[in-house]
Amino acid sequence: MKRLSDKTLTALPSEIRRPAYDRSACRSGIVHLGIGAFHRAHQAVYGDDLLAAGHHNWAICGASLRGPGVRDQLAPQDGLYTEAVAGPEGESLRVIGAVREVFFAAEDPGALVTRLADPQTRIVSLTVTEKGYCHDPASGALQHDHPDIRHDLQHPEQPRSALGFLLAGLRKRYEEGRKPFTPLSCDNLPHNGTTLRGLMLEMAEAADPALARWIEAEVPFPSTMIDRIVPATTEADRRRIAEKLGLRDEGVVVCEPFRQWVIEDRFADGRPPWEEAGAEMVGDVAPYEEMKLRLLNGSHSLLAYLGYLCGHETIADTMADDTLRNLARTFMDREAGPTLKLPPGADLEGYKGALIERFANPGLQHRTWQIAMDGSQKLPQRLLGTIRDRLQAGQPIDLSALAVAGWMRYVAGKDESGQDIDVRDPLAAKLARAFAEGEGDAAQTVTAFVALQEVFDPDLAGNSALRQALSEALGRLLAVGSARAVKATLARISA
Repeated sequence: MKRLSDKTLTALPSEIRRPAYDRSACRSGIVHLGIGAFHRAHQAVYGDDLLAAGHHNWAICGASLRGPGVRDQLAPQDGLYTEAVAGPEGESLRVIGAVREVFFAAEDPGALVTRLADPQTRIVSLTVTEKGYCHDPASGALQHDHPDIRHDLQHPEQPRSALGFLLAGLRKRYEEGRKPFTPLSCDNLPHNGTTLRGLMLEMAEAADPALARWIEAEVPFPSTMIDRIVPATTEADRRRIAEKLGLRDEGVVVCEPFRQWVIEDRFADGRPPWEEAGAEMVGDVAPYEEMKLRLLNGSHSLLAYLGYLCGHETIADTMADDTLRNLARTFMDREAGPTLKLPPGADLEGYKGALIERFANPGLQHRTWQIAMDGSQKLPQRLLGTIRDRLQAGQPIDLSALAVAGWMRYVAGKDESGQDIDVRDPLAAKLARAFAEGEGDAAQTVTAFVALQEVFDPDLAGNSALRQALSEALGRLLAVGSARAVKATLARISA
């Protein structure tokens, strides 16, 4: 079967949407670091809308930092790929043309640095996941001993990390007297723009204090909030889409109908009119970000760990389990929701109800195992912020503690049937040792986990109410298993 490409676009069935604009006339004003499935199902779709509206200076040059997979998928397809929107009523397909070039950075780091320094590049956006920032999620500090950071400070022209590439590109612009580009974090980090700014300044200070002062004075770091559920694409997805297209598409992405992008409106050298494609340009992203992190992402993590341990493969499966569905909604209502400072015009009840409907979408096969990845990087912003605020207000944390205890039980590496769990986490070895140190005693296990300063800041780790709640929750999980522990917890708090 032929591959999707510019030459084969005309072979698509007439009902398949495809770029109607001249792609050869489009210039890449954005370089995106971390061109995985999420970016292609989110920011690049907004970009495709703008190119279709005639804003041809805002195509995307994508770069993979960790492997050649996406480059190998997209380069033979001229950057084209299919967005498969899976909703309760079925699936709709659209070919996206916003990506004009794809790099695998490790093959020629200097070429990517040159592209970052090119005046045509006005924005450098990132979706490199939490661990791609080479920082301690609990403190927000740069990990100076991270192998990639050490390498990038020693070999600044041949960077490996996202931070190293940003710094190298900004350095060339500084040395050549050019305007900076705007770094735009699109990752699930609290205050992601501010966090990225702090990390960049810390790294620049270690490399060249004069460069650090220029970045501090001249480079804006807008914060953003991104929202769309994008499961990992499977080979079955590719086969199904190929049958509908009549062409093989190695780069297909599957996603839900809902999408949202909130962007702080501060840019060094202009920006696309993203609002024309439905993005929200605001002065302060924080309320939107906190609402999403604590309700959507916090609930996702709760369902991922406890749902996996209950034997559920996907989030939709957890929503078919009345107890877990009740758990998610009660967590939002009782613990996460009351901690929020809502954005203007927010409909909190409507948002929570919509989340439950989105989680239950049968068209998405979003695996609990996928969401459970990298928990040590995700928990501080998804759950520990809620816990901190609840404790400061003297409020109970039963369900938040149960979610964190579920994570502790999950990263032990064995499920409740004794089968191995494929734990994917940069701290996987440390987490397994922490669980083993407890020797089956919940309180001892909690003590070992909260000593991990990469996850728990010292003030939170020393909170006796947190330790007590975690010990009780983990003790129930170990004693009666996840399904019974969830039911018992819900029964106790509703009594």
